[in-house]
Amino acid sequence: MNIWVFIVACITLAAFLAHVVIGTKETATLAPPRSETQRNANWVQAMCAFQMLSVDLLVVAAALFGIAVLNLGPLERPAILFFGVLFFLWGVVWIVQMKVLCNTAVSLWRLPHWLVWFVCSALLLLGS
Repeated sequence: MNIWVFIVACITLAAFLAHVVIGTKETATLAPPRSETQRNANWVQAMCAFQMLSVDLLVVAAALFGIAVLNLGPLERPAILFFGVLFFLWGVVWIVQMKVLCNTAVSLWRLPHWLVWFVCSALLLLGS
């Protein structure tokens, strides 16, 4: 078993569970009044996009668990590197988006998701 990949699979599964349970609850509290049609449509769109990421997290976790316990032979290293790059890009996109939003009330340390993705990327590089 590749312990580094297994650790990242566990982190990703935990992120999925937190995303579905806590994130959905927090995001649902932002629902605008139904009378505000455009804001309501924007909120529903954001909720749908939010849940699409939940599916991504679940699929990535399942793939990583598979990679961790199965012998993929020559495909293992490229698969691990693919996910390492994916996590790295998630971290970069998170930081870029926060910088673009320029919201001084929310710092990178208030929402440190990017750090988790970079740690996962590094662990996958160790496991490759």
